[in-house]
Amino acid sequence: MNAAPLVEAHGLVKRFGDLCAVDGIDVRVETGEAFGFLGPNGAGKTSTMRMIACVSAPTAGTLRVLGMDPRRDGPRIRARLGVVHQEDTLDLELSVRENLLVFGRYFSLPRPVIRRRADELLAFVQLADRRDDRVDALSGGMRRRLSIARALINEPDLLLLDEPTTGLDPQARHLVWDRLHELKETGTTLVLTTHYMDEAEQLCDRLVIMDGGRIVAEGTPRDLIETHVGREVVDLRFADDAARDAALARLDGDRLRTEVLPRRLLAYTDDGDRLVARLTRSGLHPAALVVRRASLEDVFLTLTGRSLEE
Repeated sequence: MNAAPLVEAHGLVKRFGDLCAVDGIDVRVETGEAFGFLGPNGAGKTSTMRMIACVSAPTAGTLRVLGMDPRRDGPRIRARLGVVHQEDTLDLELSVRENLLVFGRYFSLPRPVIRRRADELLAFVQLADRRDDRVDALSGGMRRRLSIARALINEPDLLLLDEPTTGLDPQARHLVWDRLHELKETGTTLVLTTHYMDEAEQLCDRLVIMDGGRIVAEGTPRDLIETHVGREVVDLRFADDAARDAALARLDGDRLRTEVLPRRLLAYTDDGDRLVARLTRSGLHPAALVVRRASLEDVFLTLTGRSLEE
């Protein structure tokens, strides 16, 4: 028999007065997978995560986390969760290691166990050499890795990460990704929110794209790209909208998925080079042309008609 899902929601709703932040979504997270909520700011990602973390009660619908009801079993669920918040909640007055030691006491763990786990986790996130430094002396990327280490002190069954790399530089982001990849390989179940396309593709086994509190697509990153876009994108840029419209007219008979932007045209296809050759033979000469691999950002653009950063 298949193991029960760690998170299962049906018709989940969260309202704040007249605002419906989460509008009747269905979610299922299996043991050992990395599951992502992808979408722009205000899509409902964080509100969903707060319900899963048992710090915000659903307005309607059903939700079970670790086989329990958050309304009734919130403390029992929270004891088995690890949570990395969007904003750092580290104690700046304490040292790196002291942050782990103090946090471990909240779970009533024996002191020798906390000390052992703290040292193991600092080595895991590559902060062992900074163990005695105060947190306020750490870079943003180091603080984020420390937040992940702290969230693992109770050996959680489920790790929740809300925008885990927001505000980090590329090098720091990749270091965080490396640690999360290692957690995946050891079977840790991850649930994360992000509005970074490359992050979702790197980390998620499955994901949902949210917009306006609803799920607009669900699947693996590759399946979503192939279903909604295709393997490649031909990005054509023009001197003006008239030239763009003329190019669009030449593509109308090809039944291609296209996206019309100011002085720009995106054509989604399985063979970008072939499409470019045909357009060139027809006398089309854009100001610039790029053939690239399709991405989750293209999926979102196709589904919602706007960028993820809005």
